[in-house]
Amino acid sequence: MRITLAKSAGFCFGVKRALKIAEIAARKEKETVMLGDIVHNEKVVKGILALGIKKIKKLSHGKNKTLIIRAHGEPRRIIRLARQLGFKIIDATCPMVKEIHRIACEMENKGYKIIVIGDKNHDEVRGIIGQLKKGGLVIDNPKNIPVEKISKIKKVAVVVQSTQELDNTLKIVSLLKRYIPELEFFNTICRTTSVKQKEIKILPKKNDSMIIIGSKKSANTKRLYEICCRINKKTYWINSAGEIKKEWFKDIKTVGVTAGASTPDATIQEVIDYLRSF
Repeated sequence: MRITLAKSAGFCFGVKRALKIAEIAARKEKETVMLGDIVHNEKVVKGILALGIKKIKKLSHGKNKTLIIRAHGEPRRIIRLARQLGFKIIDATCPMVKEIHRIACEMENKGYKIIVIGDKNHDEVRGIIGQLKKGGLVIDNPKNIPVEKISKIKKVAVVVQSTQELDNTLKIVSLLKRYIPELEFFNTICRTTSVKQKEIKILPKKNDSMIIIGSKKSANTKRLYEICCRINKKTYWINSAGEIKKEWFKDIKTVGVTAGASTPDATIQEVIDYLRSF
């Protein structure tokens, strides 16, 4: 069975940067904590905890403690509260996400209502909305556009969760333009996401089956899986080699493999090695 690994599989720049920051903080700081998971991958988080960094559910008693702001970013109120409680802040927010924050705040200050195309319950989207003084609208699907609400808005600036699918984004923007007189669109889908999504539109056509590796918590992995499924029905989403079933590959001659932006190289290699054992 021939196995083809996508060139873009695995860690993106933002994840690598966040993990490096966490590793340095674990060595240098007295006590380091993270509010939730630094990235959306269980194995990566386990590794971070092994360094001595603690995961907390809420902020309290920050004296002599360092809080790492995770790769997805945090609302302003969280950072403000952390400082009030005495935490030292180390910001590991992805620079691409910080750029979305900058654009959203700048356009809000110019009088635009902010619309975020993304998953309303995702940490990154909560972080974006949490930068704004007047809040914003979140739209995830062309079918879920609140027409009555947006028809009353004259000026809108649209930003995008960095891991969204471009085709879905453009459909939403096209529909919004029907109802909003003045609309400024900023394509803030990150370059790594774009490269991964372009590759995943080609690889499924060249292989009998596809394996997508990544956590079920990972938005960008979910997007890769959704795109791939539309092209190749024999697509499987796994988090580790142990989830692979041999019967998936009966009469299969070629397999394509890719992985989300927070999937470690070691996990990818374990999957490749296991597939080669068939």
